[in-house]
Amino acid sequence: MNGKEPAFVIVTGMSGAGRSTAAKALEDLGWFVIDNLPPGLLFAMAEEAGRVKLAADKVAAVVDVRSLAFTTDLNAAIEELDGRGVAVRVVFLEASDEELVRRFENVRRPHPLQGEGRLVDGIARERGILREVRANADLVIDTSNLNVHELRGKIVAFFGGEDRPGLRVNVVSFGYKYGLPVDADLVVDCRFLPNPHWVPELRPMNGLDTPVREYVLNQPGAKELLDAYDEVVGIIAAGYTREGKGYATLAVGCTGGKHRSVAMAEQIGGRLRDRGGMEVQVSHRDVGRE
Repeated sequence: MNGKEPAFVIVTGMSGAGRSTAAKALEDLGWFVIDNLPPGLLFAMAEEAGRVKLAADKVAAVVDVRSLAFTTDLNAAIEELDGRGVAVRVVFLEASDEELVRRFENVRRPHPLQGEGRLVDGIARERGILREVRANADLVIDTSNLNVHELRGKIVAFFGGEDRPGLRVNVVSFGYKYGLPVDADLVVDCRFLPNPHWVPELRPMNGLDTPVREYVLNQPGAKELLDAYDEVVGIIAAGYTREGKGYATLAVGCTGGKHRSVAMAEQIGGRLRDRGGMEVQVSHRDVGRE
């Protein structure tokens, strides 16, 4: 993004993954947002926004998959916008199949693509249609473990500032036994460090507690990993900035996501803040999950 907000944002992704929440968050930030816009009308919307002199960096459209020609239409619309000099960025929201099933069952609504089949059939069909869109998206947000307030917080963090640093980094700790964060750009494995879980007095604590943090950081290899990763992330962050990538998620994992990954994620986040030139948030996905 070269430190600037995009001229035109397309919000899309899986049905039930939070597109409406993202749209409302953008509206609250002063963006002009139109929901459920067919891909073929994207250029007309951009043209109208320019005609009425809307802020060029605060226009967004929410596009869903109900058009059978969705991928072709969306790609064609993006190419047309790009050819007319409009910078387009795509935000893709997704969630796990299990979480999407739970959400649809809670609201007792069918999936828009399930037809006469099962809910899981509609989800699978939509995921297949959206595969290429997700692969080419500028930002992917996994909402599986986010409530509406947390998703709104992410949107505000990504789009809410006028003078934010060029690269926005989310450092998230996680437990491998609960699965990798699907939106991770880089993954650090801390399972080679001794596990505080096997120290009786440390087991009930987590990596935010001083005794656990000191235990983890004093283990052989911990400081070396932090030093090496600090250098690697500096190189990658500079490359992301050159390529116009505005967001990055660094996932730090251990077995349960409670001790080692939490302590190391906090240290990595602190080092990145000290480095400067980027906005850093640290979160802990699986603390309290056991």
